[in-house]
Amino acid sequence: MKVAITGASGHIGSCLVRELVKRNYQVKILVHNFDQNLSQLNVEIVKGSLLDPSALRNLCEGVDVVFHLAAQIALDNRYSGRVYEINVNGTKNMIEAAIYARVKKYIHFSSIHAFQPYPVDEVLDENRPMIESDNIIYEFTKAEGERVVLNAVKNGLDAVILNPTAVIGPYDFRGSFLGQALIKIYQNKLPMLVPGGYNWVDVRDVVDATIQSVEHGRKGEKYILSGNYCSLKELSVLISKISGKKTPTLIAPIYLAKLACPFFQVYSSITKKDPLYTFQSLDILVKSPRVISYAKAQKELNYNPRPLESTLRDTFNWYRTNKLLLI
Repeated sequence: MKVAITGASGHIGSCLVRELVKRNYQVKILVHNFDQNLSQLNVEIVKGSLLDPSALRNLCEGVDVVFHLAAQIALDNRYSGRVYEINVNGTKNMIEAAIYARVKKYIHFSSIHAFQPYPVDEVLDENRPMIESDNIIYEFTKAEGERVVLNAVKNGLDAVILNPTAVIGPYDFRGSFLGQALIKIYQNKLPMLVPGGYNWVDVRDVVDATIQSVEHGRKGEKYILSGNYCSLKELSVLISKISGKKTPTLIAPIYLAKLACPFFQVYSSITKKDPLYTFQSLDILVKSPRVISYAKAQKELNYNPRPLESTLRDTFNWYRTNKLLLI
């Protein structure tokens, strides 16, 4: 089977490419700038971006399945135009190319953040309504991207939507925001923790479900790929247990963290790295639902996420092996 992948240099994408190659799929990938040694794998590389229709047609030519993972992640609304262009218009371009090439299956990566988070004390599943407001541009554009896909389904495209939660694990070559946060906690370099947390999921489990969705994902259906909820404080304690080292323990109230956000922004502009906390990321932490069901994916995609402690041990071992963590 021949497949095409966008976002191959991202965390999920890099793991997916390697797993597909290992399973003897013929793989074509879209590469814009960063290829994280993908050129060393047995893959066909197409240069271009989601805003280049000709490159996307080239990518989709002769393939059976498209995995659309590429997206612009945003921790604030500073670049909302760019985020919308990539996450919504880029998705439209990708779908048009897939339809033109008559691909048999289209796997679209969305996010848990496409769903309304409230009420946080009730189980979140695939029946939860999607985000309508553009207060947080990333959430809004992921929901809009889903609407684009679902509209294409009405017109005949065999598409499946996947909604992972906070993805961590090995193969994080580019140093994702979540991966950098894990390393900072491990090295006791976070000045403070805040209340709230995330639902964490292993990238390898997400990839397994992604491949299962080719044969078993039903047309027009969404599948939540969640794992284990853990507050930042509980996460820090677990990392301390794994490392045998001291990790951050100070919990600052949300209002104090928000007061510090402008300073994080200034530091970010100097270092050219994503800020530690933003107003939006703090809001997401606080409003993150505690129970996110993966029952549908478990039933239909044979999805069974592993324990968080196992993921963290493997992650830090991978960081050390790849010289991203020196202790």
